[in-house]
Amino acid sequence: MARLRDCLPRLMVMIRSLLFWSLVYCYCGLCASIYLLKLLWSIGQRPAQTFRRAAREHPPACLNDPSLGTHCYVRIKDSGLRFHYVAAGERGKPLMLLLHGFPEFWYSWRHQLREFKSEYRVVALDLRGYGETDAPVHRENYKLDCLITDIKDILDSLGYSKCVLIGHDWGGMIAWLIAICYPEMVMKLIVINFPHPNVFTEYILRHPAQLFKSSYYYFFQIPWFPEFMFSINDFKVSFETSVYQSQHWHWKKRMSINNRRS
Repeated sequence: MARLRDCLPRLMVMIRSLLFWSLVYCYCGLCASIYLLKLLWSIGQRPAQTFRRAAREHPPACLNDPSLGTHCYVRIKDSGLRFHYVAAGERGKPLMLLLHGFPEFWYSWRHQLREFKSEYRVVALDLRGYGETDAPVHRENYKLDCLITDIKDILDSLGYSKCVLIGHDWGGMIAWLIAICYPEMVMKLIVINFPHPNVFTEYILRHPAQLFKSSYYYFFQIPWFPEFMFSINDFKVSFETSVYQSQHWHWKKRMSINNRRS
């Protein structure tokens, strides 16, 4: 009996882990089925438009707006990857480093680049695989360890030892981990729309409804299919998602700025 009591906590952890991943994979299958039905419906309603992709030879003019800052590139020696970022504000001022979410890129921070450049050297980064930053082919190149190391190396390349770190959505996850692994690098931490990593799994197990609210997170674990679904109808889903997240985040940030000024 004593041996059974000693093994019981470990057994409970294993059962909970099994339950969690069973829910994840079941939900992945459910999401895939739903999106497959949407695909078939789109093909039935608009077969010509479903797989149409417009040719775009030039980027939108708003990406080259000089009021947002200067486009810069830095190549990391260890990984060999070239990172793109937009910087605003004078060199030598405290660094504010902005990490975007999915499926976004540096432009999500256009309002913050203008707002904070008088007080900070503001850098809006294209994370690995996004925008004009290099995108390695293999999945193992996108492990969290690689993403954390990217931020550390970029900070060194910019000539800073610490920064005000701001992350939104998936960038918020990276920001949390930077603060945990390298607390000496973070003067202030601001995370929007992503819980602390230690809380996330525990909360989902206690509140299954959150599993459905985070459906996209698990849907993206399926190989190839999510990317394909985002490309149909000339990337309409990707565009609408980015616009919604950008507008919603801008509204929240303006509210925060107004509260600070008042």
